[in-house]
Parts: sequence; structure tokens; C-alpha cells
Amino acid sequence: MIFFRPAASLAPLMAGSALVLGACAMPGFGPSNPPEPQPAPAIEYPATIRAEELVGRWGYAAYHRDEDRPRIEGAARGQCGKPVVITRGPSGGVMMYLADQNQLQELVVKGGPGGKNFVGPPGPAAGPQDREIVSFDGRVMITKFVDPEVAGRYGTSVYVRCGAKA
Repeated sequence: MIFFRPAASLAPLMAGSALVLGACAMPGFGPSNPPEPQPAPAIEYPATIRAEELVGRWGYAAYHRDEDRPRIEGAARGQCGKPVVITRGPSGGVMMYLADQNQLQELVVKGGPGGKNFVGPPGPAAGPQDREIVSFDGRVMITKFVDPEVAGRYGTSVYVRCGAKA
């Protein structure tokens, strides 16, 4: 014998089923794809060197072997007759050349982890076009390009402030 329930008695059962099925479509219920992880925000470190400290006239030379540094500092000092001039940029950076470029470009001084400083185009520190400021005492600045291929061609740069005893 088959028993049929009147439709009115099925209404609560159908409403309960609709709630359960509807809950599956709500966020946090039922199967769903987990949200895409958001990239961690880039940490911005403060630079310990200000752009205005780099402005001036500099003798320039470069070396590839650390033992050549003292001799190259003297050679850089000798270049003050034809100095590299670093000026203030229109947006507060410094006007310098990027590797393999013949047009001055405004670069910014950026801080990096561990108290490191970099100079390069706007963007995260230690970018491929950046130079790390290896040392700076106001009179002598040593820089090295971040990109190993560029660093291999240009070596370590020595800037000696013209007109100052270094």
C-alpha cells in the first residue's frame, strides 16, 4: 500500500531543503574555491641618505678589484677637472645616468633591508636598474649596480666630492 502525503504537509520539508541548498551558495558554507592569497605589501624602508646629500660635483672612477680601491679614489679625485655633476631633480630626486643611457634621468634614493641604500628609478629598492650605495661619508661615495651583468661591466664606482679633502 502506498501512502501519499497532502502537499501542505510537504511544505515544511521543501522549505527546509531550500534553506539547506541555499546555504551552500552563501559565502562560508558549502563547497567553494578558497580566496586567492593576496601578495604581502612591499615593505618600504627609510633611506638613511637624503637626495640633497648627493647633489654636487664629483670626481668619478671605477674599479673591479677591491685592492684597487685606494688607487682609484685618488684617480677619482683627479677627475674633478671634469666632474660628474649631480643636480636636484624636479620631483626631489637626483639627476643621474642609468647604466647604458646617455640621457639624465631623475632617480630616487631608496632604503632597503639592513639599512642599505639604493639610488635608481622609482619602484622597490634593489631593482635591476638600481645602484647600491655601498658606503657614503659625505665626501666619498661607493656604489655598485644591483644587476650582476651591469656590475661586471661597470665595476664598483667611486665618487669623490670635488673641493673637499677626502
